[in-house]
Amino acid sequence: MNGQNRSDIKIGARVSIVLKADQRTGKRTEGVVARLLTKSSTHPHGVKVMLEDGQVGRVQEIL
Repeated sequence: MNGQNRSDIKIGARVSIVLKADQRTGKRTEGVVARLLTKSSTHPHGVKVMLEDGQVGRVQEIL
């Protein structure tokens, strides 16, 4: 699943995100969702989340 629909992403889910600093390269970081930061139901670049380790990025894939 892609990370564009907020309803698909649950707290505690394992996801692959792109950090703001890695947007040019597209380097992905894996982690577990701690908070959903995007308020709208969808976002074309991926829903913004905070991982348990504090990193923030947009979800590219739900693992």
